[in-house]
Amino acid sequence: MTDDSIGNEAAEDARVERLTGNWVYGALPLAILLILFATFVEGIVLPVYLALPVYMLHQYEEHDADRFLKNINDMLGPGKRGLTHVSVWVINVVFVWFLLLAVFFLARVDPGWGVIAAFLMAINAVVHLVAAIRTRQGNPGLVTAIVLFLPLSAWIFAAQPASLLQYLVGAGLIVLLHGAIAAWATRPVTGA
Repeated sequence: MTDDSIGNEAAEDARVERLTGNWVYGALPLAILLILFATFVEGIVLPVYLALPVYMLHQYEEHDADRFLKNINDMLGPGKRGLTHVSVWVINVVFVWFLLLAVFFLARVDPGWGVIAAFLMAINAVVHLVAAIRTRQGNPGLVTAIVLFLPLSAWIFAAQPASLLQYLVGAGLIVLLHGAIAAWATRPVTGA
């Protein structure tokens, strides 16, 4: 390996670290911009549209200064895989932003699919509440989970004419997603 290739690899690693370590600071202005664009969204899909910017506000509360990553890794203790900047970025950008964007477009075709967004927020809020009760202390994201997620989830559930199948798929998908994240984060570190 040449010195140039080592230098290029280090520069690429630094670029990925900056992107995955600072993504949340783009979420806040993007959330505000998306909320301003909400005036162009009409009908029963409006609360589904709002799920993405509201989730971004939650992410800012949760992930500013790596609060969530540190909280989870401290709670898991040594020997567990825990979270990294890359895993936090993948979870929040790929599995939340793109999921909510897809749900919004699905809800424009059939509004019942909007319940997926409601389940994502409601289950996340319940996880925050259970963690706060169990540890008898607050946690990163708890305030927006209560103040934003619960009312918006209720609005989506009330507004979306979902079928039983859509409720089951929505709940199952989000429980599976949360379970996969928990299973990944709690796996022992190789060799530990």
